Amino acid sequence: MAVMLIASMSMSAQKYALVDMEYILGHIPAYERANEQLNQVSKKWQAEVEALNTEASTMYKNYQNEVVFLSQEQKKAKQEEIMKKEKEASDLKRKYFGPEGELFKKRESLMSPIQDEIYNAVKEISELRGYSMVLDRAANAGIVFASPKVDISNEVLEKLGYSIN
Repeated sequence: MAVMLIASMSMSAQKYALVDMEYILGHIPAYERANEQLNQVSKKWQAEVEALNTEASTMYKNYQNEVVFLSQEQKKAKQEEIMKKEKEASDLKRKYFGPEGELFKKRESLMSPIQDEIYNAVKEISELRGYSMVLDRAANAGIVFASPKVDISNEVLEKLGYSIN
């Protein structure tokens, strides 16, 4: 009983704040530009992958039409050619969209500076105001209710140099 009382007393002594990262990011033009750039490059790379898949599909259809006229060696050569094209498409897809692919690297290079800037602003405000913890209300952290008084999103945006209307 005493342990619970001490724990609740120490928790009440800590100060908390909330931020809404979606709201903050929505007010940062560089974030919107980065997202647009990622969408453009993603579409371009997806088109390249689809072109290879279409090429492989066309090769397979042609093979099916010719198969009765081909020798065993020719069949095997065509099959290998089709498999090579399919592997090329798969490899390209992994190169662009895989876990450590080009899109991941591009997202990191574009988003990391923005995220670092936000983190530093939140950290400065937290240190200045004595917050023990800052939660992201947009991250669905199970926050049922929070007073708007503890939301420092606008303060973070002001610290970053963005005016809020």
